Amino acid sequence: MVTPSQEELERRRIVGINAETVTHITSTDFPGHWPGEDHSWDLEHFKKNFKIQFHTNAQHDASFSLIGLDASVANAFRRILIAEVPTLAIEDVFIYNNTSIIQDEVLSHRLGLIPLKGNREGLNWMKWYKKPTDDDPRASTPSDYNTIVLMLNVTCTWKEKGLEKATAGETDPNRLYNNHNVYAHHMTFHPIGQQNTYFPPSAPIAPVHPDILIAKLRPGQCIDLRMHCMKGIGADHAKFSPVATASYRLMPSINIAAPILGADARKFARCFPRGVIALQPVTAEEAARKGSGYEGHEREVKAVVVDPMRDTVSRECLRHEEFKDKVKLGRVRDHFIFRIESSGQWDSDELFLESVRVLKVKCQRMKRGLEGLMR
Repeated sequence: MVTPSQEELERRRIVGINAETVTHITSTDFPGHWPGEDHSWDLEHFKKNFKIQFHTNAQHDASFSLIGLDASVANAFRRILIAEVPTLAIEDVFIYNNTSIIQDEVLSHRLGLIPLKGNREGLNWMKWYKKPTDDDPRASTPSDYNTIVLMLNVTCTWKEKGLEKATAGETDPNRLYNNHNVYAHHMTFHPIGQQNTYFPPSAPIAPVHPDILIAKLRPGQCIDLRMHCMKGIGADHAKFSPVATASYRLMPSINIAAPILGADARKFARCFPRGVIALQPVTAEEAARKGSGYEGHEREVKAVVVDPMRDTVSRECLRHEEFKDKVKLGRVRDHFIFRIESSGQWDSDELFLESVRVLKVKCQRMKRGLEGLMR
């Protein structure tokens, strides 16, 4: 068997980005494509080459790289993050009184899109609620382990100073009315059964963002309703998706093939987002080395790639004739830069671990199905 050089393997990893075309987009690391080379999948080889690098890791925003992975697996993680990690959301709204100007249907839709949070152990403890359908009239019974009850009861009234109402001619609603804005924090959690244990006062079910505006009221108007929250996945409805966004992009590759100096270097740096290209002086060693291209240019500035991750691959540099033969743009086909923004029910770094768990369960289910077919 033939073993390709490391340089050749690195070349195969690059997707070519040209002025008008994209080349080498198809992966070639599979058995039979390269004669005499063994590209059969090997677990030890995968462990050796697979890497995870975290770039930022805030509670609701994380960015990290998965290196040495196939695009199909990376895309599986992305799709699972969007559509298959379960969360809690408002599913049923029982309206007792709504005299606001917002229709019942619009108000219910608004409430359903408010992201909720609570004790993580309690959310995992909750079971699925099965709603009745025409084909299957049997349904789950609302219980403490599959339904969370929230209440919203707000009435707008005039503000009074002693026995008199607000000063005549006043236009500021904050001085005129009580509860004229209905916010998410007006929703109250009413635990039932064992929910007091799994959702203690320190971590109750509550909106992630308490200042979400639900409706505006005027004196005499009120909203009185009851909400049932249930467990679901984004594949059923977007309100159950645990992420605001989950995406990935390939790592940009910028290879300066020939020296770019002086005014050209400054112009070249302006073709990229700030921080991608740096201007550094040519050292005496580089100027003295024959064939380096820097002979006689000591202390003159040169263009150097310092942070290709910041690049957006706009191809701006390829529009200038002086750079066309001096730079090669590309993307690394097995280096995926993920960005996950959590909607609040899960921490962003936990979401990726949860997507790994979901994919593992799906693989085990498929394995059992294959074993059943082979019997």
